[in-house]
Amino acid sequence: MATESPYLAARQVAALLDLTDRGRLLLTGADSAAYLQGLLTNDIEALSPGQGCYAVYLTPQGRMIADMSVLRIEDGILLDVDASVTDALRERLEEFIFAEDVEVEDRSDSWTSLVCCGPEAAAMLAGLLDGEGGGDAGRLEGLAEYAHLSAKVDSAEVVVASTRTFGVPGFLLYLETDAGGTLSERLVEKGAVRLSADAAELLRIEAGRPVFPADLGPDVIPLEAGIEDRAISMTKGCYVGQEVIVRILHRGGGRVVRRLVGLRFEDEVEAGDVLVADQGEQDPDEAGTVTSVATAAGGGERIGLGYVKRDLAEVGTRLRTATGHGGTVVALPFRPASDSPAS
Repeated sequence: MATESPYLAARQVAALLDLTDRGRLLLTGADSAAYLQGLLTNDIEALSPGQGCYAVYLTPQGRMIADMSVLRIEDGILLDVDASVTDALRERLEEFIFAEDVEVEDRSDSWTSLVCCGPEAAAMLAGLLDGEGGGDAGRLEGLAEYAHLSAKVDSAEVVVASTRTFGVPGFLLYLETDAGGTLSERLVEKGAVRLSADAAELLRIEAGRPVFPADLGPDVIPLEAGIEDRAISMTKGCYVGQEVIVRILHRGGGRVVRRLVGLRFEDEVEAGDVLVADQGEQDPDEAGTVTSVATAAGGGERIGLGYVKRDLAEVGTRLRTATGHGGTVVALPFRPASDSPAS
């Protein structure tokens, strides 16, 4: 099936995105899960091989240091992180190892990662992968987010993990760097369209998924971003920053000063633009900031994510940028995962 754009390919068939520039840290040793349990927000010890989760690493004040996908693979525990924090995170993890049986290895160069996403992604991958269900499209489609399996393409070992980052069925593929180019070419031969950065950003924003560090910077508390259902276990033991999270949830009733919302603009707007309340002739009060933005499918209006004051976060609230461009708070996600693309 021919498509006119990478965006439509992801919505209608399958698209391919190279994530080589992501950071990949592998923790090995008998104490790895218990070690991470005391640092990260999610329940790492509950993960069995083949399972995974989303988690964040916080300061003692409950602010973001990093977010990550956590996969319990055969070799250990894989942390998929933004490249900007890979070195600092590795150093922090090594710094707190005392008597624990834990080793931290940076595999960012020796491994690569791709994402293949779209309604036909599972079928395309099933035609290439062998071993442990990799060639079974139904099993691939049935994976919960962050769940994964091991397979092979030709002789190269591949970890295949489910992702919903782009609002369509998708799979993260981890393999040795030398084999990544071959797998990428094979997927393109089967009909996957290479996804541009702009198209990937639009899909992510439509799905309402904040990204580190653009939407999840060092001043952000996870509760402000609304990621607690994915990132935070409410039943596990202590982790760094837990006291702040618990205090907000139990003493403050979950009330935070600002919230991440969807934004729709009629005019040009850029990430970093300051938002003010649309108060007519009154002096405007600063309301928040745009953090991510993309041109909507079909062109014209712009959609984005941003933080606004709690009392202005209701759907339908009118805002404008400090330069006068009007916008509206809208519900997230912009497009439900089952939506078909606009023609």
